[in-house]
Amino acid sequence: MRQFTIFSLFALAAAGCGGGGSKQAASQESQSSPSSTYRVELDTTKGPVVIEVDRSLAPNGAQRFYDLVKAKYFDGARFYRVVPGFVVQWGAASDPAVTKKWNVTIPDDPVKGSNARGTVTFAATGQPNSRTTHLFINLGENARLDAMGFAPFGHVSSGMPAVEHIYSGYGEQPDQAQIGAQGNAYLERVFPRLDYIKTARIVN
Repeated sequence: MRQFTIFSLFALAAAGCGGGGSKQAASQESQSSPSSTYRVELDTTKGPVVIEVDRSLAPNGAQRFYDLVKAKYFDGARFYRVVPGFVVQWGAASDPAVTKKWNVTIPDDPVKGSNARGTVTFAATGQPNSRTTHLFINLGENARLDAMGFAPFGHVSSGMPAVEHIYSGYGEQPDQAQIGAQGNAYLERVFPRLDYIKTARIVN
């Protein structure tokens, strides 16, 4: 196991919610979809990435992702943490006021699928019911996350090569407290080469 792994696992849990969410509640602007599955296209600076979501895997996580996409929360969001072979992480809105609005936790989901390469999972703090808006795509076979309670809710059905080419030169340098306080103003000034999501939309 490479040296970064232990630190990376700690960071994934400890910093997943950017300082912790407010009181657990239902999604801010819940717009429930009747379909058991749906697809989201991320138009990224590295190309299109399609995520297929299965609500049966993690209903609460799947619904939060749906609500965030419908609210256009991810438009302009930077991939602020990239550890090759481990994860690509994002989840702070471009505007810190929007991040704060959505900093509301959702209930945990039982882990029904494994954190295999290409799966999509919400980050958490390690405390119960601590997921908010931060999530990651697994770049490797990260089954060790399963026992830690990280419940995948979907997978990248196309565009994994684009995901693997997301800029990783800054590693884990971006400070999540600063991201939460300043949003893209901080990231564009200090980490200008970060790749990002231009738009995220539900697709048929």
